Amino acid sequence: MAKRHEIYRCEVCGNMVQVLHGGAGQLVCCGKPMKLLTENTTDAAQEKHVPVIERSEGGFLVKVGSVAHPMIEEHHIEWIELIVDGRACRVFLKPGDKPEAFFPVEGEQVVAREHCNLHGLWKAEA
Repeated sequence: MAKRHEIYRCEVCGNMVQVLHGGAGQLVCCGKPMKLLTENTTDAAQEKHVPVIERSEGGFLVKVGSVAHPMIEEHHIEWIELIVDGRACRVFLKPGDKPEAFFPVEGEQVVAREHCNLHGLWKAEA
């Protein structure tokens, strides 16, 4: 059963989808079930992946890692998402961008997620 905000990836073509409305059906792409991405929360890699959430005037700044994550073609952050009180906002990044995003939203329950093209999905809560 797919649940709201879960992220799935096709292991054949790389398509990635986020569930907007949960349901009992199975997500399928290229004729095969899609894989649910697990949210990593502990960084064992040399480079830092765990999002760092900073509350600031007018919103939240999310940086990827306590040390800036590489942003080169071969290894980069594809997107950063902030879920605040159940509302999701996402910023897409490309190689050469800074591995951070500002979200002009306010709220109490805050979760940040980001996706690295090599090391997958990472999550932190504030």
